[in-house]
Amino acid sequence: MTTHRLPLFPLNSALFPGLVLPLNVFEERYRAMMRDLLKTPEDEPRRFVVVAIRDGHEVAPSAPGMPDPTAPVDHGPAAGFGADPAASFHTVGCVADAATIREREDGTFEVLATGTTRVRLLSVDASGPFLTAEVEELTEEPGDEAGALAEGVLRAFRQYQKRLAGARERSLAAGTELPDEPSVVSYLVAAAMMLDTPTKQRLLQTPDTASRLRDELELLRSETAIIRNLPSLPASDLTRGRTSLN
Repeated sequence: MTTHRLPLFPLNSALFPGLVLPLNVFEERYRAMMRDLLKTPEDEPRRFVVVAIRDGHEVAPSAPGMPDPTAPVDHGPAAGFGADPAASFHTVGCVADAATIREREDGTFEVLATGTTRVRLLSVDASGPFLTAEVEELTEEPGDEAGALAEGVLRAFRQYQKRLAGARERSLAAGTELPDEPSVVSYLVAAAMMLDTPTKQRLLQTPDTASRLRDELELLRSETAIIRNLPSLPASDLTRGRTSLN
């Protein structure tokens, strides 16, 4: 088993391979991470791991109850994640390759990264200025009938898009090109659907492409039916997730 130790960036959402991730970085622990990544030679990947926070595990420094304004604020690498940060995160995440890291005059960063590889978290280290994790890469097996399933998912996804566009009262651009490689289809659809974080996380950690596509086919049919029956509900209200501060 080959493992790597990489910086860890927790978010309230899951990142999928091949998907672009823009970040507005202003917390000091994540600024320190970006400064460290900038030390990597330009011809080498600037990699970090994006992992989704488990529901209810990002807590105020003075939790439980309302934050105490007189209590000292913890700005350390594990602030808000409790005594055992690893317990706050899902165990499967995605490596992100930062193509752009731009520091602003105020010391914050504008980052543009792309998901590359699924990984499993083995341990989390909070001893430095930012969290790091030891991870192992997860192979992506195609599974049975992935090609046929991808075709079915693409058809269902187009219907979902049409219903969603109707709920938003605007039309989709015609002739949108969609990929046909099964694993790419599975990740694109998982990222594009309006689903809560636990459902997206379930799709991310599905062990093979065919199983993910089967799950997506059921979700697409269910979500399309819901949108069809609730045409007056704004699409942005169909699901709501927490927004990350970064």
